[in-house]
Amino acid sequence: MKNITIIAAIGRNRELGKNNDLIWHFREDMKFFKEQTMGKPIVMGYKTLESLPKLLPGRKHIVLTSRNLELDPSIVIVHSIDELLNEVVKYPEVMIIGGASVYKEMLSYSDKLILTEIDAEADADVYFPEFKREEWNSTLVGEHQENDISYKHLVYTRKK
Repeated sequence: MKNITIIAAIGRNRELGKNNDLIWHFREDMKFFKEQTMGKPIVMGYKTLESLPKLLPGRKHIVLTSRNLELDPSIVIVHSIDELLNEVVKYPEVMIIGGASVYKEMLSYSDKLILTEIDAEADADVYFPEFKREEWNSTLVGEHQENDISYKHLVYTRKK
């Protein structure tokens, strides 16, 4: 769907996180994430919601979970991909922010990926799903270095 964008920071081996936390915490990347997601609904699994220090201001939170939960009333809870797809059509763009299983489920529905590709390897217990890069056009939108680690921001758009 044209309004579903996936955003993630991944290592050389597609590492996403460990112990329900991000592996890397780069100031410029956090700023980039905020700029990209501000004012847009963000879609995540329950574990990703749990990993947030608080609800992210300026963004509607949509949580995909099989659990019956009582959460903050501002959070939209959906229990299936079909229910999620019915919810996201209400918005010009939604941002999928994790975790790994939500990325995997939503990859085929997305026409845009915003990836921070980190030139490093790390111990991880969750990984970004494999995707065929030849099916996407990529545009470099920024290069940075923090803590002696280089990373770049790329926007991938699905080829027609």
